[in-house]
Amino acid sequence: MKTDAMEQKVKRHGQAEETDPETASGGGKDPDGHRKDEELMLKAEEAEKKAAEYYDKYVRAVAELDNYRKRAVREKADAIKYGNEALLKDILPLMDNMDRALEHACNSDDFEAFKKGLRMLRDQLLCCLQKHGVEQIDTAGKDFDPNVHEAVLQVESDKHETSQVVGEFERGYLLSGRLLRPAKVSVCRRPGTGEPQGCEETAEDGKNN
Repeated sequence: MKTDAMEQKVKRHGQAEETDPETASGGGKDPDGHRKDEELMLKAEEAEKKAAEYYDKYVRAVAELDNYRKRAVREKADAIKYGNEALLKDILPLMDNMDRALEHACNSDDFEAFKKGLRMLRDQLLCCLQKHGVEQIDTAGKDFDPNVHEAVLQVESDKHETSQVVGEFERGYLLSGRLLRPAKVSVCRRPGTGEPQGCEETAEDGKNN
């Protein structure tokens, strides 16, 4: 009886070994799991390559941005330093003509010719300024405008309306529509009227000064 029991126990143990999944798969190794590990390693290597590429692009972008900033600072400095280069180049011919006019004036007594040459030089300078956006402020017969006029004197006149410009002491200029320098003018004041805005003194005050 004991012998039969032992045989059955050995038989059951043998069947258990045959159906053990670790034994059946060849010592506990799973082919599917091995393939998954290889795939994960490949994906990790690919991710590392992409990360290296992205980092390289990042470093290049940072370097390009730094170069752009340096170039922008340099160009801005050059623009400030040489911003008037075009204007000065246009003024140089005027200087040449002034030198010629002075040389001619020293060797000639023709005052009319000197005045004519001086007017030509003035017109040449005005043309140069207009080329660069400078324009004169028109004051003759205009109403006083505190935005472009500076009243330095009030005068009584029967030929002008109240607050109308009578005379000009200093020419005013605009630069591309922006006030560069106001025109200093005298303004008409009829008896009994107030001062126009911006007026600093009357004709009598000017005489007392």
